[in-house]
Amino acid sequence: MLIAVDKVRAAADDRKREYRVEELAEAAGITTRTLRFYRERKLLQPPRKEGRIAWYGEEHLARLRMIGELLERGHTLGGIAELIGAGESGRDVAELIGLEAAIVAPWSDETPVRLEWDELKAAFGDQLTEENTAESIAQGYITVEDDGITHVSRRLMDATTELVAEGVPLSAVLDASRRTREHVDAIAEIFIEVVSEHLLSVLSGDTPLAPGEAARLTERILRVRPLARTVADAQFTLAMDRRVRAEYDELLRQRREYGSEA
Repeated sequence: MLIAVDKVRAAADDRKREYRVEELAEAAGITTRTLRFYRERKLLQPPRKEGRIAWYGEEHLARLRMIGELLERGHTLGGIAELIGAGESGRDVAELIGLEAAIVAPWSDETPVRLEWDELKAAFGDQLTEENTAESIAQGYITVEDDGITHVSRRLMDATTELVAEGVPLSAVLDASRRTREHVDAIAEIFIEVVSEHLLSVLSGDTPLAPGEAARLTERILRVRPLARTVADAQFTLAMDRRVRAEYDELLRQRREYGSEA
């Protein structure tokens, strides 16, 4: 029982720990000059003053670590100041950061694949031409090195290889890929418009989000993302049903006409 009490007290002491300027800078991994610069830019909360001594707490250290993380993500100090100014507490800032992460998080879960020239030659043979390679580069799917290529998507690379193995020319696969990309870009644009108009429009005004609104908006975006993929997948499969049926009916009609003429 005494051990448990001691642990609780130790944890409480850690939470109440205070730092002088030099100690806080060392704990955050920055210089005292940088720390004072953050203070001047109002990125850091005012310290507790005791006479001429400024004391900083764990909340200051957490803020400095958050600033460092945001800088690593590519934020500017001005942008960080806006984030901090948008909320009155560290929790509000964390919610805004979570919202940004949800908005810009990748939709795809594709994994790159590295292939050497010998492997590509075995898969595509004489179809591994400069023209087909240039088309793949132009579409943004591959980067070329001296000893091979890196494709952005293992799934797309595997599908391409299998289609060629089934007799579809590589140039035809690349042409279909280019044309498909134009259409899926248009589909993506539609979803972006819907989300921007009906979910993210609150971010375009000058009024800061109400407390907790960023967290609620983040949850809605995370729920909408898989729904958008479901809609796109369902629309594609239904369109394939319509097109296949229409093409097959047309083929039967042509065969009937050919038979009647014979």
